[in-house]
Amino acid sequence: MTGPLEMNDSPRSGSDAGDDWLDTLLRTDAREHRADYLDDDGFTARVMAALPAPPAALPAWRKPALAALWAAAGIGIAFALPATATDVAHEILRAIFAQRVSAAGLGVAFVALVASTWTAAALVLRRD
Repeated sequence: MTGPLEMNDSPRSGSDAGDDWLDTLLRTDAREHRADYLDDDGFTARVMAALPAPPAALPAWRKPALAALWAAAGIGIAFALPATATDVAHEILRAIFAQRVSAAGLGVAFVALVASTWTAAALVLRRD
């Protein structure tokens, strides 16, 4: 590195109305410290030169083969899912309808539903 880091001078680098507060804050901080460069006397270049070479490129057939395997897995799941979903729903309904229904049981279920709804609303609407 031979000079100070500079910001990207893209069209978005101005203060657009769509920028959020963090982008604006970072941009302002970068403008203030643009000239604050610490010369490393070639340290970064020496470290980069000492790093090992990147590994050899992967074979060209690897990406299409991987995509084909994922596609086959997705198709298999898509064919198996309707039967599995039906089986799970059947077992859940069997477990629910095997229970006796009483007024007290319905009351407890209603109170639990109201309590969970109020708790969720309180958590969502709280002001920290």
